[in-house]
Amino acid sequence: MKRFFNGIMVIWAIIACVCLAAPEPAIVHAPGQWTLDMEFIAPQQITMSRGSDKMPVQFWYMIITLTNNTGNDVDFYPKCDLMTDSFQIIPAGKFVSSMIFNQVKSRHKSKYPFLEPLDNAGTKILQGEDNTKDIVVIWPDFDPQAKSLQLFITGLSNETIAVDHPVSKDQMGEPVKIFLRKTLELSYSLRGDQALRTNSSFAYQGKRWVMR
Repeated sequence: MKRFFNGIMVIWAIIACVCLAAPEPAIVHAPGQWTLDMEFIAPQQITMSRGSDKMPVQFWYMIITLTNNTGNDVDFYPKCDLMTDSFQIIPAGKFVSSMIFNQVKSRHKSKYPFLEPLDNAGTKILQGEDNTKDIVVIWPDFDPQAKSLQLFITGLSNETIAVDHPVSKDQMGEPVKIFLRKTLELSYSLRGDQALRTNSSFAYQGKRWVMR
């Protein structure tokens, strides 16, 4: 148990060092750097019946609207993670079937008739408002004891930076490089009785850009 505890402490020390050393995104873009414009709706819950017993399974989703006003077509390789205050990390799309997407699309078809799932949104965002994309990001349900969470959305900018790993060394004894990407962090707290999961909702706490 002591060895396990010491291992956990080492992991958290590494995470803390990385966080402390992480640089901030640039205030002004350097030549060649770009960031997409994004709008989003608050995460919502949707339920789907699964299995022969038709047990209800909870999912959460958020719709984001991306517009490329950078002046050029840009590459788009998104990654979206949900992280709870209990340190559970869930990548978007994990254990999410096309049936869930179809339910979400049907729910929002009047406002978002061309809604796309994140995995099929393509690898390019073309320039201009005529090429605006509405994309749904979906996660399976998370730790019911969580009281707050962050959503990390990467791929909205091409800004990157390399920093030294606080512990790992290469064969030459030099610190291993960690490559960080400009990432949008959205913070939420959870409202509602945790025992009644279907009544839970998100309360928006703010956003910021981080290097992650």
